[in-house]
Amino acid sequence: MTPEHGIRTDSPASPAADAAHSRATLGKAAAENFPVAPFFLPRAWRQGLTAVYGYARLVDDIGDGDLAPGGRDAVLLGLDPAAADDPLAMLDAFEADLLRVFGGADGPPRHPLLLALRPVVRDRGLTPEPFLGLIEANRQDQRVTRYETYADLLAYCELSANPVGRLVLSLTGTSTPERVRRSDAICTALQIAEHLQDVAEDLGRDRVYLPAQDMRRFHVSETDLKAPTAGASVRALVAFEAERARALLDEGTPLVGSVHGRLRLLLAGFVGGGRAALRAVGAAGFDVLPGPPKPTKTGLLREVAAVLRTAPRKG
Repeated sequence: MTPEHGIRTDSPASPAADAAHSRATLGKAAAENFPVAPFFLPRAWRQGLTAVYGYARLVDDIGDGDLAPGGRDAVLLGLDPAAADDPLAMLDAFEADLLRVFGGADGPPRHPLLLALRPVVRDRGLTPEPFLGLIEANRQDQRVTRYETYADLLAYCELSANPVGRLVLSLTGTSTPERVRRSDAICTALQIAEHLQDVAEDLGRDRVYLPAQDMRRFHVSETDLKAPTAGASVRALVAFEAERARALLDEGTPLVGSVHGRLRLLLAGFVGGGRAALRAVGAAGFDVLPGPPKPTKTGLLREVAAVLRTAPRKG
């Protein structure tokens, strides 16, 4: 860490300002492909899911360089504001604050989003591993910008996406090995769908999540990905990856039928959100280069209803 990124002990701002800062991060939930903490869930579940989302959103914003301007998040983590432009320094400080959530010896968490996570961790008996996985995924984003094979991409999704589903199961007290396996398939599919929507945006960050092996197979170069609209080869590649994501969603869908009540509706929202995103990609003719194809609310509701009708019930 360079001197200008040194540790600070002051955090000059009002609690109201910090609360507003946190709400801005949580407000990004509206742009996700799936419902984060819908109104029909029990209050305790909503609070837990919101706290977990705030954590996941903030760590992704650190890794992607999407933090609010001004360096407030750096200050909240005990760093100089200039450290906000150093993702690895920020991720190290964020991990240290996470350990405070789990009883670190140097006091309570410093960041309000992590402070909000602490009672959820305590009440639901959550473990550090899924949270640490999300941090490691964002560290990987700083040093790995291309993936040679689909297997390499799946290994990345194991860190970047699958922990979220495992946390949902833990929060709702429904985790079993079979459900975790199905959840992993859904979360990986959601991550791939997001990558397909964001090909142009990711390339602007010098990241390509389309496996290089597949790009060669479809005769697609990175120059092709910089075009304003996709040619036939790019469209064929995107369609191929979308079908992989769709197959993963199908593999994970029995998870919906393995639970009951409002949790069943929540999980159907995750699967339906993924299907709606992939349908939007297809409706755009698999041309994702002008911008992310987004599903309509009507399209999302239609897909959720279809999942609820067709998900096999167990138990």
